[in-house]
Amino acid sequence: MSAILDSMTDTPARLLNLLSLLQTPREWPGSELADRLGVSPRTIRRDIDRLRDLGYPVEATKGAVGGYRLVAGAAMPPLLLDDEEAVAIAVGLRAGAGHAIEGIEEASVRALAKLEQVLPSRLRHRVTTLQAATLPLTRGDGATIDPQTLTVIAGTVTGRERLRFAYRAGDGAETRRQVEPYRLVSTGRRWYLVAYDLQREDWRTFRVDRVTEPFATGSRFAPREAPVGDAAELLSHTMSRQQEHDVDVSFRAPASFVAARLPDHLGAPVPTSEDTCRLRTRSVDSVEWLALRLALVDCEFTVHGPQPLRDYVTDLATRLTRSTA
Repeated sequence: MSAILDSMTDTPARLLNLLSLLQTPREWPGSELADRLGVSPRTIRRDIDRLRDLGYPVEATKGAVGGYRLVAGAAMPPLLLDDEEAVAIAVGLRAGAGHAIEGIEEASVRALAKLEQVLPSRLRHRVTTLQAATLPLTRGDGATIDPQTLTVIAGTVTGRERLRFAYRAGDGAETRRQVEPYRLVSTGRRWYLVAYDLQREDWRTFRVDRVTEPFATGSRFAPREAPVGDAAELLSHTMSRQQEHDVDVSFRAPASFVAARLPDHLGAPVPTSEDTCRLRTRSVDSVEWLALRLALVDCEFTVHGPQPLRDYVTDLATRLTRSTA
């Protein structure tokens, strides 16, 4: 009779329930698993073998206190998450992706895209609510990005699907683009989309924080051969077409003070005395962004070049002075 009952309850749902129990970090006696799932110990042993066949490394120990537990294996099998765990992981991935934390890079966006694809609407709402209610403390080195934008783009990259979006250029010009997305690249401060622009018939790089209304068209494409190396090389190649600035700034503060308040990609200032230093570097950042970053160092400074940066800093100082009049 028990064999008949076991056969009737021999369903994928029971295997999922068994896997969920085993993913709890403890050792489970076979009798307890059988009681939990309402089957015989013999069925538990058979189900354990099935999980092993699927790639889950289930270890068995003998004796009065023996049982089963899931251990680390050679590959990463699918995980089962409860509601709280899924929300916690999604919130963490969204926070990391939205601020382009160095080291997380594209893998976090792919993981977020996979997770949000299967999140029930009630959990997706909780994730959005939690993120909206928290304010991260950042150094202001990069623009905040809507994680939904990243996940849509990541999905088109993985699925080789054409993408449409609105784009705001550095000078404020607004355009609409249709591209064949190639890769997402994180520089540690910003996310970039490297893609083939169908209207311009050329490779282009887009700052993701300037992308709005991303839409996966559903139209598939065959990948094009990139003109140079991998995505990082292609990013450098396309960015090299942009205007570079030879930045030269003196600060009335120790080099260590200034270095701690500037983003790493601008390089390190060189001490010129105990209480002064000078920064000479090349940058493709806009003069507006550079001026704001210099102001945030919170000490007196003199811009020696380039002239557009000198002009903008002068204009900014005038506007700030008028605002307090």
